[in-house]
Amino acid sequence: MIGVYLYFGFEACGDVAEEVIDPGTQIPRAMRMTIYIGAAASVFITLALILAVPDFGAVISGEDADPVTAVLSNAFGDVGFKVVVAVVLISFLSCALSLQAASSRLIYSYARDDMMPGSSKFKQFSVARAVPPYALLLSATIPIVIILVSQVSDNALTRIVSFASLGIYTGFMMVVIAALRARLKGWEPSGRFTLGRWGLPVTLAALAYQLAAAVNMAWPRTPDAAWYDNYLVLLSLAIVVGVGLVYLTVVKPHLTSDAPAADAIPQ
Repeated sequence: MIGVYLYFGFEACGDVAEEVIDPGTQIPRAMRMTIYIGAAASVFITLALILAVPDFGAVISGEDADPVTAVLSNAFGDVGFKVVVAVVLISFLSCALSLQAASSRLIYSYARDDMMPGSSKFKQFSVARAVPPYALLLSATIPIVIILVSQVSDNALTRIVSFASLGIYTGFMMVVIAALRARLKGWEPSGRFTLGRWGLPVTLAALAYQLAAAVNMAWPRTPDAAWYDNYLVLLSLAIVVGVGLVYLTVVKPHLTSDAPAADAIPQ
């Protein structure tokens, strides 16, 4: 299941579509390759780490509190372990930069249509640096604040990762539900990449998979803990979605944009 949690990252390809030559062809191809390579790599690494655990009893009892480090040290030795950690750090830095780029472009695109607070700042673009500076700054500041706040909790990392995974799957699910609704109402994709007659079955399968994964991620696994600890991931999700719904209802940002809307479903 750890490998399944890593089936994301492909959405970042779409967030930078405006900066790509021939996005109608390149973006779907990049998204598919991200899924194929990411899925294969994540499952392979997860299975390799599990199969390489020298003592499962020590892991289950808690004696080996960091089995990944134990596995890598046992397999590569002290020097090899440091090399592996260096490679992992480089990959983490790469992931962080790509996510910052994607989230800043997403913030910029909403701000450009005056659909979020502070749009006047976040829609500014630096021609010299070819980036939206304030959107990029916001995408860096929010994670920093979360990390600083997390220092007051012992299990903060697990909660942050769980909420992030569930939040990502929920975001994907919203898009799939919208696509399913549109398909049932007669929408036929007109882009260069389409699923053809497989569109509806794949959409239904995707929604079923997302629901199953979301339930698995949010399912409470510590019955002895306080109820708010057990349901912290769901509570966090409810707060984020609730704030979004309040903002949508009160401010009505979707009415400020002149971007095409509701044009996918035939009238």
